[in-house]
Amino acid sequence: MRFATASVTSKHGRPNNQDSAGYILLDELGCWVVADGLGGHKGGEVASRMAVEQIIASCETHPQFSREALMGHLQAAQNAILAQQAAQPELAAMRTTVVLMTANRQAALCAHLGDSRLYHFRQGKIIFQTRDHSVPQALVNAGELPAAAIRFHEDRNRLLRALGEDVELRPAISEPQEILPGDAFLLCTDGFWEYVLEEEMQDALAGAATSKDWLKLMEKHLRQRAEVRQHKQPDNYTAIGIFFIRS
Repeated sequence: MRFATASVTSKHGRPNNQDSAGYILLDELGCWVVADGLGGHKGGEVASRMAVEQIIASCETHPQFSREALMGHLQAAQNAILAQQAAQPELAAMRTTVVLMTANRQAALCAHLGDSRLYHFRQGKIIFQTRDHSVPQALVNAGELPAAAIRFHEDRNRLLRALGEDVELRPAISEPQEILPGDAFLLCTDGFWEYVLEEEMQDALAGAATSKDWLKLMEKHLRQRAEVRQHKQPDNYTAIGIFFIRS
């Protein structure tokens, strides 16, 4: 297994990058996390950093491969963020999206809140991707909007779930997904997938020898599309690409 990370503060976006990413590799388990602090809330950068740190720490303390373990990692992050909100009232509105994946030698599990995504690729094609917790995704789920329209929908940034809301956590947690040699995974914030189409993710994967190459090829698409739509002011972005090596 090999992986690489890309995290960029856009010259046209916010002056500070509110994304965070992290990982931990244990004897029989790996955990990868990407989070995106919500830009409209003071403290988004703090929330995303705390989410990653707490999830990694929880995974190290409780390195189980189960859906219950993922829920426990997210709850640990939620508890820490809520405690920080209480201790620092100026951070009371901080929120963050999060997507995480744990994997052993046979399978992977993922969980998310918000619109940071995970994609699972097999033989160069997407076989699974998370569904955003957002208003346009809800319209897609209801059959009122085509999935391709999510990217540039006027309400795309209206999220329905996030870490840091003082409500019961309702993450989406996958069933175990079998890992075969040659499979690849992509975890990324909306600043990445907004500008890289799924077809381009697949094309870049076909032309990449390493996970680092894969990210670089996708970033090329991102920069090209951002230049065309520069008036939109592209967001900062973060992504982790993971290759499970063929035997």
